[in-house]
Amino acid sequence: MAVYVMGDVHGEYEKFADLLSQIGLQDDDTLYVMGDVLDRGPHPVKVLLKLMEMPNAFCLLGNHELMALECLPFLMQEITDDSIGAVTADRLKALASWMQNGCQTTLEEFRALDRETQEEVLDYLRDLLLYAEVEAGGGKYFLVHAGLGNFAPEKPIEAYSLYDLVWQRADYGRRYFADKTLVTGHTPTQNIDENPAPGCIYRGKGHLALDCGAGFEGGRLAAVCLGTGQEFYA
Repeated sequence: MAVYVMGDVHGEYEKFADLLSQIGLQDDDTLYVMGDVLDRGPHPVKVLLKLMEMPNAFCLLGNHELMALECLPFLMQEITDDSIGAVTADRLKALASWMQNGCQTTLEEFRALDRETQEEVLDYLRDLLLYAEVEAGGGKYFLVHAGLGNFAPEKPIEAYSLYDLVWQRADYGRRYFADKTLVTGHTPTQNIDENPAPGCIYRGKGHLALDCGAGFEGGRLAAVCLGTGQEFYA
């Protein structure tokens, strides 16, 4: 009954399949993917469809899934005078932001799906976890895509905004919890100043950072078994 956590996949289906093979996930194991399955890499929707088939895999909402949810329902509409009239400045800004963040492969694969499967994908995205709290190997872990923006020790999780959870990067120079580890994706470990091994999983000051740059040139996809600490890379 092992618990695994995996960093941002960003459409790297081959790396994703490689990690699953390395892990050898069993039916009574649990896998958490830290969000940002979509965009950048060649097969983001293929990864998503695979996760949808896995009853013991749970995906957190990342900023890239949030951008997709803000844009895809509108893009699925038939072009009419009414739909054109619904194009607001905020909607155009959201579309531009998603385009700047590598949405092309997601759009291409999503458009190739039949309408029923498109709706199933959107329903799956709407149900993604905002965070998860798990225990494994005697340790406690708080999982969230980006971090806890505007953090305060006494602040309840319900008081954090969506932006705090999926966009605001964690402060890796600060310990957030005395009794549990904060597990995040979102920030490539190549960009964590405190990381002595850029591109590898970062552990320090109560953090476990898993985004090792998949979807970028030279990046890797990483996972950890929380109970044993064993690391996996593709």
